[in-house]
Amino acid sequence: MKFTERIIINCSAVTAFDYTQDYSRRLSWDTFLKRADLMDGVTTAGIGVKAYCVAKNGLGMVTKYVTFNRPKQTAIKMTSGPWFFRSFLGSWNFKAITPAQTEVVFLYSFALRFPLNLISAPVKRNLQANVQQRLADLKKALEAPSFEALQ
Repeated sequence: MKFTERIIINCSAVTAFDYTQDYSRRLSWDTFLKRADLMDGVTTAGIGVKAYCVAKNGLGMVTKYVTFNRPKQTAIKMTSGPWFFRSFLGSWNFKAITPAQTEVVFLYSFALRFPLNLISAPVKRNLQANVQQRLADLKKALEAPSFEALQ
């Protein structure tokens, strides 16, 4: 199952990319998560780097960066996670529309293990709603006057 969600944010692609990949600031905007850490003593994201994230529902996942192309794209794949996911992949794309406006596109692909693969559609709808909220939260954070003051 695949789905894509997108939003236009009033900031540069570099700003959006760097903010989303800064794990020290991740929980300040990503309301889907209650924990987000890079692993193995690494402090910056990049190809081959592993991250451990835990959703507010308590489900955790270890992912590995397979693409890191600043400021345009990142992609991760699940290396371990909830038993019901057979596979999980995600990519985040940042396309500059103007120097001060960026289209952010989150694309996710997943497969569920049997017998949960029989209910993939409702799982997809739930994940898609969460991604829509994450993008709205990212936009809110990046467009807040308090964020501009930090730059």
